[in-house]
Amino acid sequence: MVSAGWTRSKWMALVAVCGVLASCANGPQPAGTGPEGGTAPPPVSPPASPPQTGAITYATSGHAGIDAWRADFSQRAIAAGHDRQIVKSLLEKLSPISMWLGTEVQVQTAPSDQAEFAKPIWDYLTVPLGNTRINTGKARLASLAPTLAAIEETYGVDRQVLVAIWGMETSYGGFIGRDDAANALANMAVEGRRRTLAENELFALMRILARGDARRSDLIAGWAGAMGQTQFMPSTYYAYAVDFDGDGRKDVWKSEADALASAANYLARSGYMYGQPWGIEVLAPAGFDYSLADGTERPMDAWIAAGLSPIRGGAFDTGGAEFAELWLPAGATGPKLLLFKNFNVFKTYNRADSYALAVGMAADAIIGTSRGPVTPWPTHLPPLTVSEIRELQAGLNALGYDAGVVDGIAGRRTRTALQQFQKARGLLADGYPTKEVLALLQAPAVGTAGTN
Repeated sequence: MVSAGWTRSKWMALVAVCGVLASCANGPQPAGTGPEGGTAPPPVSPPASPPQTGAITYATSGHAGIDAWRADFSQRAIAAGHDRQIVKSLLEKLSPISMWLGTEVQVQTAPSDQAEFAKPIWDYLTVPLGNTRINTGKARLASLAPTLAAIEETYGVDRQVLVAIWGMETSYGGFIGRDDAANALANMAVEGRRRTLAENELFALMRILARGDARRSDLIAGWAGAMGQTQFMPSTYYAYAVDFDGDGRKDVWKSEADALASAANYLARSGYMYGQPWGIEVLAPAGFDYSLADGTERPMDAWIAAGLSPIRGGAFDTGGAEFAELWLPAGATGPKLLLFKNFNVFKTYNRADSYALAVGMAADAIIGTSRGPVTPWPTHLPPLTVSEIRELQAGLNALGYDAGVVDGIAGRRTRTALQQFQKARGLLADGYPTKEVLALLQAPAVGTAGTN
């Protein structure tokens, strides 16, 4: 029954208003309120996407060997617990590098083809001890004096050594390489001779990115994967790189302070002895027994008693070092050096004796104490070629003198074996491989080690 005074139009208007109110009650509510004025239930988030599993799909590199290796290595990396997105970011843009996968790879990347092994030592030292390198080193030593002083105080590594290594590795940051580190290492792995090394270094790159030390775009390297101004392999970077300038990144590519401090940290933790020499050039008396240059460290008192003395005069100043070995880099007619612990620390950076010698002599030249050896190099005695050294090693091994692997590198083991042969033949036993001694070794009926 409709009350008196209400018309049909009034009733219709009332119904319309109620409909609007009902619609508002069921529509979006102010935050924190429900239709009855109470607390609204929290919004429901859409279900999370399930984590991606299975093999990562990559676009082809254009090289079947790279594609096959990448598919396998990628799965192994994920199975080992590495982040899927990091693995993909490192491996998704691989491409072949002719240095590793070209037709000349066996020659180009063989250790015996590297300058520190292939060149005569006096030729190898020409650039490290040249005017340009040394004068630039002196300028950098001066311009970075506050930074280098702070690094020297923090890590206990002589600043001139850091500058010398910086010059050796990248010409003071002038050339740090242009390859992507992951791509260079992937090519090395595919090539095969250093696969385990290359894969371990790729795992180190994954850890570097996971820890946030560097960005993916930072990872520029040389042809063998060494990175930054002081050329750290990824595993070395992961273990020793530091953020010395305090900007939150271990930037060995663009920060001189980070690069030099990282090198100092590495050398310090490798046993560097602050203030001690790397080596001292010496004079030997007539009739000296050069077979004592056999890699054995002996007390300084023993060397003095044997007649050795500093070639520049005065008494030995070793900074407290008590032991040294005698080294004849070019035989008895060339420079003769007593080597101390720091020389071997240099070799943790590069295992070649010639590299360590270049670092030591360049460091001395940068601070003006000397420029190269006093004794002239015996350039009249041309060293053996790589193939001739292989012949020498094979001949020594055949006679029972252990020259080690036939690799064309006349390292300490080869020279010790040669000394034993020379001594057995009544020759001056300086271990220096010359064409004359190779000819003697190859002469018929020279006997064997057991009968000499």
